[in-house]
Amino acid sequence: MSTPMSTPTPVPTPVSATLRDVIGLHNELPKLADATLVMIDFQNTYRTGVMALEGAEEALAAAARLLSAARAQGARVVHVVNDGGEGTPYDIRAEIGAISPEVAPVEGEPVVVKRVPNAFHDTELEKTLGELGAGPELVLAGFMTHMCVTFTAQGAFNLGYRPTVVAEATATRALPASDGTALPAEALRNAALATIADLFGPIARRVRDLTV
Repeated sequence: MSTPMSTPTPVPTPVSATLRDVIGLHNELPKLADATLVMIDFQNTYRTGVMALEGAEEALAAAARLLSAARAQGARVVHVVNDGGEGTPYDIRAEIGAISPEVAPVEGEPVVVKRVPNAFHDTELEKTLGELGAGPELVLAGFMTHMCVTFTAQGAFNLGYRPTVVAEATATRALPASDGTALPAEALRNAALATIADLFGPIARRVRDLTV
């Protein structure tokens, strides 16, 4: 009588060290009060129509909590908007391109206009941060995770800032993958956050990670 073959126990795939680990960069989260909050492209663009994002409303609610906490703790706040020109979903002169009211700027909070994903490229952002007396710690939140959030984190890192991205205050959309299949929004969001965490800066999963 033959003995049934046992099923091999799956071996977990090891998680590689990040580039930050390899070169000795720390992953400690900043205190919100010691950082500058950069709110990226929280525009109506991403709540309706062709550019509506999966999870946009949940991310916007998290961003509102983050913004409220930053204000309460006296953190500096800068808003960034993307201007795609008149008649586009990014028209900042129209309601579609306006900052969503839940996270609208208050008096004293500057708004920086950009036209490419990296909010530091050909904008007043670095100058604005200097005028605010901002230190190296930046906290980033916004739309879209894989695009303007990622490239602004890279831009900040390249300039010597220490960006931290708040994961739950970001969202993105599904895209076509290279093999012709659909890449789900959550998979793309996770990949973008992993890219950021690999080198550009640590990830705070929740707003409360920076506020407790």
